[in-house]
Amino acid sequence: MVMDIRTHYLGLELAHPVVASASPLTADMEGILRVADAGASAIVMASVFEEDIRAQELAEAALWETGENSHPEAAGYFPVMPHASPLDGRLAVLRSASERAGVPIIASLNGCTPAGWLRFAKDMEQAGASAIELNFWHIPTNPDETGAQVEERCIQILRDVRAQVKVPVSVKLSPFFSSLGNMVKRLSENGADGIVLFNSFYEPGLRSLTDSAEVDFIPSSAYELRLPLMWAALLSEHCQADLAISGGVHSGTDVAKCLLAGGDIAMVTSVLLQQGPSYISTLLEELREWMSVQKLGSVKEFKGRMAARGTATQAEDFLRTQYRHILSAHFADIAG
Repeated sequence: MVMDIRTHYLGLELAHPVVASASPLTADMEGILRVADAGASAIVMASVFEEDIRAQELAEAALWETGENSHPEAAGYFPVMPHASPLDGRLAVLRSASERAGVPIIASLNGCTPAGWLRFAKDMEQAGASAIELNFWHIPTNPDETGAQVEERCIQILRDVRAQVKVPVSVKLSPFFSSLGNMVKRLSENGADGIVLFNSFYEPGLRSLTDSAEVDFIPSSAYELRLPLMWAALLSEHCQADLAISGGVHSGTDVAKCLLAGGDIAMVTSVLLQQGPSYISTLLEELREWMSVQKLGSVKEFKGRMAARGTATQAEDFLRTQYRHILSAHFADIAG
């Protein structure tokens, strides 16, 4: 059977739904080309963190200023040279990748100030990004800050960036908003072309025998896929923005689940870090095998088949019932 596994995301037609998300594999030109050659339908470049760029800029400015007044008479002999920004290197990779990779390159931006979000987004667009992903990683540590204020700040960042760039813009969200469905709805209404469910929060731990923080990295597991799947199923029928599912995609069957829930693409990171970029071909082979067993000829035939329908109350009742069933079945197993 000839299968049509094409999909659309952020206005881009993609050969299939497996997209490589931001990771160390997509930080430089060599890695991006490896992932592209392995068959990713699109690639999200490793995130640009505003703090990193600012710190490098300050360090380099200090080096330029050191000793500049030691020989003031020499200043008239040499022209003032513009200082290159540390961001320029990342933009050069983005520019080259956009020209050479053969698939859409999505720039990922993790900002921390209004000026940073705007400046870097505009630079990324000019460097050739097919789209820009705004990674809203924020912990509201001020107990006097309300949930409404947190949400409004995110909405305003999106509005400001949307007014500055013409390429599609997606938002990568955490699942920790008090009313996630409403937040996604508002983001979509304020210009988000896509929503990524969800970004990963890597919290520092506590070392038991010292007073230092424990910093480590634990790849996602397939079980973590349940949360974004649930929200994709709840939102896909009520959200104008495209949906990307991220976190816990480890097999071709997982990719199929993302589509069944109403997602447009499945983003992969951990499995590529563990198995290598070539594992993309395994994911696609497993997806085709699953479709063959189900006698499906295209993604369109089953995309959104498991999306939640009916009223919000019915969806809430369904989820509460499943929650109770999971607990009761587990306790029955223990008692047995």
